Amino acid sequence: MSESKSPVAPPKAAKALRSDPKPIRFTRDSPFYTDLKKTVATYFESTGRSPRDCPQMYIKSAIIFAWVIGSYGLLVFGATAWWHTILLSGSLALSITAVGFNIQHDGSHRAYSRHNWINRLTAMGLDLVGGSSFVWEKKHNTLHHTYTNIADYDDDIQVGFLGRFSPHQKRFALHRIQHFYMWVLYGFLGIKWHLFDDFHHVAVGKINSHPFARPKRKDLAVFIGGKIVFFSFAFLIPMLFHPIWISLAIYTLVACTVGVLISVVFQLAHVVESADFPLPELSTGQVESDWAVHQVETTVDFSRRNPLVTWFLGGLNFQVEHHLFPRICHIHYPRLSKLVEEACAKHGIRYNDHGSIFSGINSHFRWLKQMGKPDLCPVIPDN
Repeated sequence: MSESKSPVAPPKAAKALRSDPKPIRFTRDSPFYTDLKKTVATYFESTGRSPRDCPQMYIKSAIIFAWVIGSYGLLVFGATAWWHTILLSGSLALSITAVGFNIQHDGSHRAYSRHNWINRLTAMGLDLVGGSSFVWEKKHNTLHHTYTNIADYDDDIQVGFLGRFSPHQKRFALHRIQHFYMWVLYGFLGIKWHLFDDFHHVAVGKINSHPFARPKRKDLAVFIGGKIVFFSFAFLIPMLFHPIWISLAIYTLVACTVGVLISVVFQLAHVVESADFPLPELSTGQVESDWAVHQVETTVDFSRRNPLVTWFLGGLNFQVEHHLFPRICHIHYPRLSKLVEEACAKHGIRYNDHGSIFSGINSHFRWLKQMGKPDLCPVIPDN
C-alpha cells in the first residue's frame, strides 16, 4: 500500500466549492478501465460463472434471515437474565448489519440477480431493519458512488459541523478532538437514521443540497409500510411483553451497535490516509481523472485475506472492486481484486489496501486527528 495525501484546500477555493457547486465532469474512460472491463468479462466467460444469481448468495441470505429471526425471537420471548439480553442484543445487531451489508446492498445495486423484481425485493431488506431502500438508492448509489470523496457532492462524507472528513470542508474548533468523540457519535447516527433522516429527506425532497423526486405510489407504499413494520418490531411488540424502559434500552443498545458497525466499515474504505479527496476545477467542475481511476484513488480495501470478515461484510472490505463493478455480486470480489490489482500495476495506478481491519481503524483515527489540526487545516472564513 502506498500513502497519498490530498492537498489542503485553499480557503477561498473550498468556500467557492461549497457556495456554488458545479456539475461534476470526469474525463473519458482511460485505457485502464477499458482493459479491466475486458479482463473481467473474459474471467466470467472462461469460468462459466454468472455475475449475479449466485447459488451461494441465496444460501447466505437464508442463513442471515434465520439469524435475524432467531436472535429477535429469543431476545423478545426467551431472554430470562440480563446477560441473555446483552448477548442476544449483540447477536441481533450483528444479524441486522449482515442484512444491510449483504442482502440489501447487493439488491440495491442490482447485483443480486438479473431479475429486477428479485433485486427490488432484496433491497427492501433495508426497509425491514429501519432504513429506506428508496432514499438509500438516491443517497448511496447516486451521490456516493458517482462523486466519491468529493466534498459537497458525496453525502457519505457530510456529517455537518460535528465532523470534518475532507480537507475541503470547513474546520471548527471542536474538530481538534473529533478523533475521540466521532466513535461515540457513530452509534447515535444509527438512531438518527431510524428516527429522523429518511423522514426529513422525503419531507424536503433533498439530500443536503441535492434535490430528488419524492417517492410515489409503490415507492411511497414501501416507504410507509417499511417504517410501520420496523417500528412495530423495534418498539410495539417488545413493549407488549416488557416494560417500556427495558424495550427502549434494548433498542438503543442494538441501534447504537448497528450504527457503529456500519459507520466504521464505510469510513475504513474512504476516510483514511491513503484515500484521495479531489477538488474539481472550480469554473467547470472538471475532475482531473476519469471516473474509474477516481474510484480507485478515493477507495481503500482492507482485510482482503480474511474470509470471515469478507463473509460478514458482504465483500465491503473489497470496496475498490465494488466501486468499479457495483452490479457484480460481492461473492466474486476476492477473485476480481487480483485482476484489479494487476490492472492497476500495469497502468501505473495506485491500488490502496489495508492489510487488516485494525490497520484501517488506526488510519481512520489518524486521518480524523489530522483533519482537526489547525496548522494543517486552516479555518475557512465565512466572509
